Amino acid sequence: MTDSKTETANIKAQKLNVQNQKARQHHETPKTYHVKSFGCQMNVYDGERISEMFKDQGMSEAASKDNADIVVLNTCHIREKAAEKVYSDIGRLRRSDGSKPMITVAGCVAQAEGREIGRRAPSVDIVVGPQAYHRLPEMIESARQGKRAIDTDMPANSKFDILPRRSKQPRPSAFLTVQEGCDKFCTYCVVPYTRGAEISRPWSALIDEARALIDGGVKEITLLGQNVNAWYGEDEKGNRQGLDGLIRALDKLDGLERIRYTTSHPNDMTEGLINAHGDVESLMPYLHLPVQSGSTRILKAMNRSHSRESYLEILEKVRKVRPDIALSGDFIVGFPGESDADFEDTLDIVRQVRYSQAFSFKYSSRPGTPAADMDNHITEDVMSERLQRLQALLNEHQFDFNKDMLGRKTRLLLERQGKLEGQLVGKTPWLTSAHVMAPNLSIGDMIDVQITEAGPNSMTAEPIFTANDTSHG
Repeated sequence: MTDSKTETANIKAQKLNVQNQKARQHHETPKTYHVKSFGCQMNVYDGERISEMFKDQGMSEAASKDNADIVVLNTCHIREKAAEKVYSDIGRLRRSDGSKPMITVAGCVAQAEGREIGRRAPSVDIVVGPQAYHRLPEMIESARQGKRAIDTDMPANSKFDILPRRSKQPRPSAFLTVQEGCDKFCTYCVVPYTRGAEISRPWSALIDEARALIDGGVKEITLLGQNVNAWYGEDEKGNRQGLDGLIRALDKLDGLERIRYTTSHPNDMTEGLINAHGDVESLMPYLHLPVQSGSTRILKAMNRSHSRESYLEILEKVRKVRPDIALSGDFIVGFPGESDADFEDTLDIVRQVRYSQAFSFKYSSRPGTPAADMDNHITEDVMSERLQRLQALLNEHQFDFNKDMLGRKTRLLLERQGKLEGQLVGKTPWLTSAHVMAPNLSIGDMIDVQITEAGPNSMTAEPIFTANDTSHG
């Protein structure tokens, strides 16, 4: 009996110790953090800004979620599985001793589900939408006091005014958000509800942030927005400018070698932006312009506000001013009511355009969107078969594009270490990865190369050095 009582007492003591440990962790100021971002480049940018904000608060980045005091899951809500994955990740944050970090759910799932997250996942301490993450420091203080903190407000632009100045970047390429939100209301999409209305950041703020990135070692900037080419603002002289004007101003900044932008909407491809592809040398020959379907009937049901024909006309204009441009797109198969003929139209537009790369998905019904209530939803097996056929064609064209690069001389921006000793991986102007053996070079160097091998997803290149080369930066 004594042994049994002792064992029971020990179990109670262990439970109490775990509870006390939880309480101490819950009320201590976080010293280390870990940010995990899901989904689009906008989330990657937001994750980087959250990290910079935490560092500005005196925290240090943990090697992994397992030894972080606070973990931020920066979420995506575009697809159902992406949202469900968040709840799975929350469950895995509990540690073997019963403790857990301070858990923050940020981003679009937080915006869409708000207090529902607390009901489904009681261990979550903070829920913050993509327009409110600048308030994380005060929300952490609230969570320390045992109160779940929730903020899904959408104040215009305020977070960018409060976030710290951009710091030195670990990579030579960086994202710069210029525009957020969407007014297009495609019938399948939750972005207008999770990111809000279209808002353009001010000209001066973008020029200042770009300068800070360049001062921190960045050589390539990718301008980001849900509809990035919907950006507009007034320059320092009070003149109204579109994205092409901003690109031309960035082109004049010393030290910036490359400019890209994503994601674009066909309706916002102005003549000025198209012409910039022919005029601005630092604007890379790559355009990501989603079409979603090759069927005008389905595009109308999607409320895309463009037709198959108008989309192809835009690409023809872009290719006229920049013949070597690489084109990328997005596709949804199995949208409600999509017939075999509609899908064949999608395959046909792919054959016409011959994308260098593309992203393709099965339609995912999102609650609250008009498409979710449409009739004639496509069965899973039909969607899977169509996606397989589409991806096979897209992969074939991507491989063909890479093979067409064989023997071509171009410039690489070296971005990361390769798998082999002395190997570096860089991006070509067409956003394809190229591996190069360059043991004497460094990440951030820009070098001339010749493409020597082409694979389905990447290339191999050899450096071209001249007798006068003393530096390859």
